[in-house]
Amino acid sequence: MTTLADETIGADHRTFERLARLVGTLTDDQLTQPSGASEWTVAQVLSHLGSGAEITLDTLRAAQAGVDRAPDANAAVWDRWNAMSPREQADGYVRAGRELDQAFAELDPAQRADLRVPMGFLPQPAALDLFTGMRLNEAVLHTWDVEVAFDPEATIPDDVAAVLVEQYLGPLGFLLGFMGKPDRLSSRPVTLTLRTTAPERTLGLELGDKVQLTAQPERSDAELHLPSATLPRLLTGRLRPADEGSVRADGAVSLDDLRQVFPGY
Repeated sequence: MTTLADETIGADHRTFERLARLVGTLTDDQLTQPSGASEWTVAQVLSHLGSGAEITLDTLRAAQAGVDRAPDANAAVWDRWNAMSPREQADGYVRAGRELDQAFAELDPAQRADLRVPMGFLPQPAALDLFTGMRLNEAVLHTWDVEVAFDPEATIPDDVAAVLVEQYLGPLGFLLGFMGKPDRLSSRPVTLTLRTTAPERTLGLELGDKVQLTAQPERSDAELHLPSATLPRLLTGRLRPADEGSVRADGAVSLDDLRQVFPGY
């Protein structure tokens, strides 16, 4: 049986392979141009992904060995990556990303089912679906940040977006509480019906004291129509003006309202 952890590891692999191919074509000048992340260059996004891959791998290895990582271990990793040149950051991303990709692929069925990984910001060690989902969320969104720097029509692949949506419906649902700012709405609570295409699916989005992605709601105050692959970008503040032709909001909440609720990071 394919589990969410298996699907997530597969989606992360495809995301790494796609970005690594692109990085291999980039010139030094391209590495220093702005990315889709407004405050970072392309190389800085790659540095973030590369240092994150290294930290994720170290955390995985510590869990496998049953030992604790030093509380200040991450700071040393970030300092080292921040001191790299743009080319070193790009090459380092490919190296660190491949090492993590291989480590995920080597996890056997028992580890995928039973391994628990301590993560300092969570009260309980994470199951592998959550642990790998955290990496997938970062990798997918920041890969798009790099791709859109060179292709204004860049999108998240449908199959990868589908896995990320399943994560938001499950283990990563708590992240929507950090990404969403429902208090920016003039009135709450509001429930939206989300009607997605490619594939067609109906979901719910609750904007109350917290934000929650749900199964199809019994009633709603508004409807949002959009491609499935656009939904992760909407929820993370990455909706472009060019997307407006394929996104439509009807009812009590407008697209501008949703941009306020999901400002991005």
